[in-house]
Amino acid sequence: MAELLRGAPAAKAIAERVRAEADALRSRGVTPGLALVRVGERDDDLTYERAALKRCEQCGIAARRVTLRADATQERLLAEIAALNADGSVHGILLLRPLPEGFDDAAVCAAVAPEKDVDGVTAASMAAIYSGTGDGFAPCTAEGCLALLRHYGVPIDGRRVLVVGRSFVIGKPVSMLLLRENATVSIAHTHTQKLDALCRAADVLVVAAGSRGLIGAEHVRAGQTIIDVGIHALPDGSLCGDVRFDEAEPVVDAITPVPGGVGAMTTAILAEHVIKAASR
Repeated sequence: MAELLRGAPAAKAIAERVRAEADALRSRGVTPGLALVRVGERDDDLTYERAALKRCEQCGIAARRVTLRADATQERLLAEIAALNADGSVHGILLLRPLPEGFDDAAVCAAVAPEKDVDGVTAASMAAIYSGTGDGFAPCTAEGCLALLRHYGVPIDGRRVLVVGRSFVIGKPVSMLLLRENATVSIAHTHTQKLDALCRAADVLVVAAGSRGLIGAEHVRAGQTIIDVGIHALPDGSLCGDVRFDEAEPVVDAITPVPGGVGAMTTAILAEHVIKAASR
């Protein structure tokens, strides 16, 4: 039976450290502030917004919501972002995405001040991730994967890691973060041939393909650690990941459950990024 890499204990440890840092900032007259920008009312946006607000409250961060109707103009959204950029009480801006149809996602992301980009959506943040220099932040979920591995003492240095997924939100940035930790990293995706053999050769699998049940018994072996970033709603209301948990869990050494794994890490890393932005 595999060790379950639950996100809650790791997130709690981060949150406790962040709370102490927030208290220290307050003692110097700085109240860490986050603005959550949401356009429309998608269910997953609302769920994440509630979780982020709760985490900020736990960590001593002053969070505010900036909400626009789904039919708002791009000009209105850009004006709101410009106001937040100029607001000294706001240290971090979280833009909930994807934006509704009709918005220019790239232009909106580019409008966020790089020093307040706490979820790695700007070109400046991406440059920092890929070059290893600069003050940009990685996307919270991508960094959360690394934090989870560190919390449970999973060795990364020198190990073979396969990242299944190539998005700019998780797949590509988490690959760069793993390379910084001296892992030997490969990237695969849903079009990769002989994916099963590639997966079995890896010591650590980070699965973020956005494809329900993509990874099963034929992809895994004993001794592996699996980080399942995928999350999908089933008809009965339950959730599952990109990995067929019931097939992989009896075989591998460690695996994240879905739900209860990586998800909890995202808001903890978000809070950590806000504190770092406020400190700067």
